[in-house]
Amino acid sequence: MLPNPVVQVTSLIEIAISSAILLAWLAQALFFKEDGSGRIVALRVLVCFVLANLLFWPLFTLFTPLELPLAAYVRGFTGELSITSMLLLWTAYFSPKEIHVPVVMKAWIAVVAIAFYPLALGVSMLDPYAWGYGSITLLAAVIATALIAWIAGSNRIAIILAVAILAWAAGWHESANLWDYILDPFLGLWAIALLIRSSWRARAARAQAGYLFRKG
Repeated sequence: MLPNPVVQVTSLIEIAISSAILLAWLAQALFFKEDGSGRIVALRVLVCFVLANLLFWPLFTLFTPLELPLAAYVRGFTGELSITSMLLLWTAYFSPKEIHVPVVMKAWIAVVAIAFYPLALGVSMLDPYAWGYGSITLLAAVIATALIAWIAGSNRIAIILAVAILAWAAGWHESANLWDYILDPFLGLWAIALLIRSSWRARAARAQAGYLFRKG
């Protein structure tokens, strides 16, 4: 288990970097056209470094200095991201080429999230969140998922899950629950949103194809 001050600092660094990546993507989507420069890793690193420092260190306003860094306020609102979410985000941003999460993995995340959160919030007497406290069954299931992903060729997913397990074993975050390292609400919403978008696009493509090839 890491000392608490180390956990606090590393958590703020993680939130600062993750928030910086999201801000950079938002700025690119709003103000810049997608071109080859969007994949220049050095430029992305520089942008992330500048934004992350602005978020990590306390800022002085015109009236009074903020008591905490902006990243601390973000963390207070969102909590800590799971290791899975964080690494999916970071690897997607810093990769020199566009990478995608397999549809099967998105579906797996969505199904687990849809089943997990209502039960964890007390919909029934079954509480899967409790399994995260040292449950061999849950640990074995995560390891099995990582192995299946590796065999299927999704090495990135397998490595991310392995890192999440190692982080949990080392007590990298304040939580001692394995669920908090492999899943969070944002990850579940992301997977569900992408599946809905993919389904909508596939339906639109079929409709367009039917319109183009209809008789007459």
